[in-house]
Formats: sequence, structure tokens, C-alpha cells
Amino acid sequence: MRYLVRFSYDGTNFKGYQRQTGYRTIQEMLEDAATKINDGKLVVVKSAGRTDKGVHALDQVAHLDIDVSITPYKLKRALNSNFDDEIHVNSVREVSDDYFVRHHVVKKEYHYYINMGEFNPIMRNYVYQHCYPLNVPKMVETIHYFKGEHDFRAFVTENSVKENCVRTIYDVSIDVKDNILDIKFVGNGFLRYQVRNMVGALLKVGTGKLEPYDIKEILDSKVRGKNGATAKACGLYLIKTTLEDDL
Repeated sequence: MRYLVRFSYDGTNFKGYQRQTGYRTIQEMLEDAATKINDGKLVVVKSAGRTDKGVHALDQVAHLDIDVSITPYKLKRALNSNFDDEIHVNSVREVSDDYFVRHHVVKKEYHYYINMGEFNPIMRNYVYQHCYPLNVPKMVETIHYFKGEHDFRAFVTENSVKENCVRTIYDVSIDVKDNILDIKFVGNGFLRYQVRNMVGALLKVGTGKLEPYDIKEILDSKVRGKNGATAKACGLYLIKTTLEDDL
């Protein structure tokens, strides 16, 4: 039986989502737990995407196959019993045997959080501690250049230059509350480091190193040049993954 699993995790102490030999990853934890439930028969978890080391998720989704007879409710409980407090399965439901989760993703919502106030040691792994004022109006002006369909090649890692880098961003915003910036991106998909690189560009504008229109020129250039900057992973969250049947 194939199941769709929605789960959340604190990415602080993981090497990232994807299984890597010799490193502790989210995928490894999920697959090890599912394999144990499956009477030791290997279970491979196929997710809707990957997150990097230190990135957090409130709504990641994946599908997996379990051969033993088990209800979604009991599978959820069984999976969670194998995790510590860093991973939690939020829901499980049965899907058809030919269901492939990546084919059903409609959009993803990411948020990035920046502290402009006093350094907060408790939140250092969950909010980027910039700890200096930023020119928020200019950042707001800049973020709208990312909205729409673009080739985001200038905001992707060097090893992605041969990929199709065209993506559509449906919604963007920057809100401020108690010196915390909440930067939102909603799109049909995001490339590796894309959100962190876009936030890095916004930070350069916020600190006066670049002007808003500079970011437009970088985007249009389709070149990952010397002005590129990657924001730290700790402030990034996958907030929501919307599937076709969620609409």
C-alpha cells in the first residue's frame, strides 16, 4: 500500500533532507523508521523536494510503500514513535499505487526570518541574527522584481547552470513585527539555494550595497556573478506544500 505522508522537522542538527552516506539526514530517519515498521523490508521515501542543511520545514510531503497491513492512523503513530522531537509526522493517508508526489505539487511557500534587533542566542538556529537595521522599504521594492515567470539562473548554484531554471513566483511579501523580518515567496517550484540567494540579494539592498534596480539587472543577466550572496540556512522554512487535491 502506498501512503502520502506530511511531516515537519527542525533541520538544525541534520546534514539536510537527502540521504548521504555517513551523515544524519531527514530521509535516512524516515526510511529507517518505515523499514522497521515494514518488518525490515527496505522502504524508500520519495519526497516533493529537498531542503539543505539547517533548513526547517512545517509541511514537507512524501510518499512511501508499506507491505504490512496498517491503517494510516497507526502508521502515523508508529512512525512518530521512532523519532525524537526533531521530526514529526502530521498526517498520513492512503493513495493509489501509481501516485507520485512530485507530479502533484502545485506550489510551495517558503518564509525567511531575519532579526534586526538585539542578538538572540535562543533563536540563533531559527532566525538569522543580522542584528542591524535594514532599509526595509527598498527591500520591499526589490522583492517584486522576483514575482512572475523568470529564468532564475543568476540565483542558483554554479552546478545548476545546465538545468532549466525557469520558475514562476506567484506571491512575495515582506512583513515586520518586533524587529523580525518575515520574507515570503510562493512559487511553483524553487531551485537549489534559490530562496537563500534571493534573500542574500535583498540583504545587500537592505544594507545599501546594491540598489533595487541592480537586482533586476542581475536577474535579467542570467549570470551568477560576483554580487551573489547566499543567506544562512537557519532562517529558512518550508511553510506549505500545496498538492492538486488540496485545492
